[in-house]
Amino acid sequence: MPTVSVKWQKELFPAVEIDTSQPPFVFKCQLYDLTGVPPERQKIMVKGGLLKDDADWSTIGVKEGQKLMMMGTADEIVKAPEKDPVFMEDLPEEEQAVAVGHSAGLFNLGNTCYMNSTLQCLHSVPELKSALLNYTYSGRSAELDQSSHLLTVATRDLFNELDRNVKPVAPMHFWMVLRKKYPQFGQQHNGAFMQQDAEECWTQLLYTLSQSLKSPESREGADAMKSLFGIELVSRMHCAESGEESSETESVYSLKCHISHDVNHLHEGLKHGLRSELEKVSPSLARSAVYLKESRISSLPRYLTVQFVRFFWKRESNQKAKILRKVDYPLELDVYDFCSDELREKLQAPRKALRDEENAKLGLKVGDKNNASEESNVNLLEPEGSSKENAVPSTLDTEAASSGKQPHLTGIYDLVAVLTHKGRSADSGHYVGWVKQENGKWIEFDDDHPIPQREEDITKLSGGGDWHMAYICMYKARVVPV
Repeated sequence: MPTVSVKWQKELFPAVEIDTSQPPFVFKCQLYDLTGVPPERQKIMVKGGLLKDDADWSTIGVKEGQKLMMMGTADEIVKAPEKDPVFMEDLPEEEQAVAVGHSAGLFNLGNTCYMNSTLQCLHSVPELKSALLNYTYSGRSAELDQSSHLLTVATRDLFNELDRNVKPVAPMHFWMVLRKKYPQFGQQHNGAFMQQDAEECWTQLLYTLSQSLKSPESREGADAMKSLFGIELVSRMHCAESGEESSETESVYSLKCHISHDVNHLHEGLKHGLRSELEKVSPSLARSAVYLKESRISSLPRYLTVQFVRFFWKRESNQKAKILRKVDYPLELDVYDFCSDELREKLQAPRKALRDEENAKLGLKVGDKNNASEESNVNLLEPEGSSKENAVPSTLDTEAASSGKQPHLTGIYDLVAVLTHKGRSADSGHYVGWVKQENGKWIEFDDDHPIPQREEDITKLSGGGDWHMAYICMYKARVVPV
């Protein structure tokens, strides 16, 4: 191999070997290591002109000790980092959790997946964590019993522990307090704790927190849980036989999606859930009669919970059975057509603000007559229940929070958590929580194993087989400053 010297600017590099069995591009890479000039910027003068990357060394006739001239500018020298690199495992655990992008998993303490999945879904609500942080023993309501207070404190402490850790957390203290408050979760069979219903755990925990966070000293206000999760319903009851009519209002913490042979989508199931028949005594007939009960939403929460009524009691086998039917649900849910006339009127201005902002993002003229159709047709959920794949995410939610203006609900919600059940019986099987993080990524919390998931796979948890299927969906409201 011949050895040459290379002159570049004011520098001379002696004794540079050329492997003539390799193309000139390899030689240029050697010079890149010496000078920092990338091969594509190098201009090397040889007999016959410039050295090409794929030239034949035998035709160039390079001689031993020959002096070559090179022109070209080097890449900017990369400065050494001011601080030494820090490996994630060397960071404090709080910073590790931020770097990972999601909080820790929860160890299964023996058929406690129903509890773990519930906790992971509710833990994703920052406003709930804020209300819990402001809860203190001195600020609790005088009417609150000791076991409810202890369960609230255990929830607060466990949420804090999840935020501080990357490694799985054992929710032992929370589980002990939960069983003390609600003994049904401590049922055993053959010396082992039994599987329980996640919806019952979800409902009982929300009820307890709604009682404990009513404290007037709470900075979040007396109705923290009601504003976060409470749904007000106004119902009209009509008896066709007697012609009697009456109305009533009630507060609930979830909407029910009833499943039957003609329900294929969440929209249809919710419609069934808001319309039912019941039997009660008719004053005018002086006997029992059938009443039709039709409900409308009169007040919406920040987080809308939907329960798929998949479990029912099977009399012939004397056990709880599961409806496996596939029921699709959307990433974006609009409940406008389930609302009362009064609530619809309140929603119109915020919905217009949201529509104008999204039209502006799409390049459409704000207030265009073609886009300003009747409000009842704006952003409504399609009957098929499919999400709007091309919908533009609203930035008004964050604007409402930062502007200081009062945020207003729009009736449009985005899916942020799904609690699924796998198996054919409520007394067995496995529960998992699927939670959308603040960075927009979805994480499957399978007890102590957090697993990243794609958003398009979340809506595939709709049932129809033995795979995980949605049992509870939690949606977050889109709000606008008006």
